[in-house]
Amino acid sequence: MAIKSVQSLVEDIRLLGETNYEIVEAVRALIKKTFKSTSEEVKYGGILFTSGVQFCGVFAYKEHVSVEFGSGAKIKDDIGHLEGTGKGRRHLKLMSVGEIKSKQLAQYLLLAHSAASGA
Repeated sequence: MAIKSVQSLVEDIRLLGETNYEIVEAVRALIKKTFKSTSEEVKYGGILFTSGVQFCGVFAYKEHVSVEFGSGAKIKDDIGHLEGTGKGRRHLKLMSVGEIKSKQLAQYLLLAHSAASGA
């Protein structure tokens, strides 16, 4: 089975709906702007991001886009937007491009990277 490329997955997301496509692309752009060197890989049906350590992933669903933080339980969530109660993961649900800013995703990306790095 061939491994799906990031571009191929993004094109599939666009077929499902323009809003989720725009959210995914805006999240990708923010991550690339926030971290100097970032790599992306398709895994578990989403795009995982690594900058020194793997720190988050973005997954498109029918009704929303979820930004998942594998070490999210280590994040001290003073902002209050993280969802999830598992042992490790936490996530942000995004329903619009505007929520990237209103839910302060840029701040969560830094916190998630720090948590994944063990800092």
